[in-house]
Amino acid sequence: MPYEQAEYRRIADRITQQIRSGELTAHDKLPSTAEHHVSLATVNRAFGLLHDRGLVYGRQGKGVFVAEGHASS
Repeated sequence: MPYEQAEYRRIADRITQQIRSGELTAHDKLPSTAEHHVSLATVNRAFGLLHDRGLVYGRQGKGVFVAEGHASS
C-alpha cells in the first residue's frame, strides 16, 4: 500500500475515532491541512472518505465540520 494511501486512511480513521468518542462533536471544525503535516491532496482524500461515511460536511471557504448524529453521548 503506498504511503500516501495509508496516510489518508490513518487520518480518516483517527478523526472517525475522535468523532465516535465524543472528542469532536457536531459542528466542530476539523483541523486545517497544515495541522496534519501532510499534503493537501492527502488531507482532501481523508476528508472525502469521512464525507462519504456521512461523518463530516464542508462549507466553501469555511472548512470541514463534524456532521450531526455521530458522536457518543
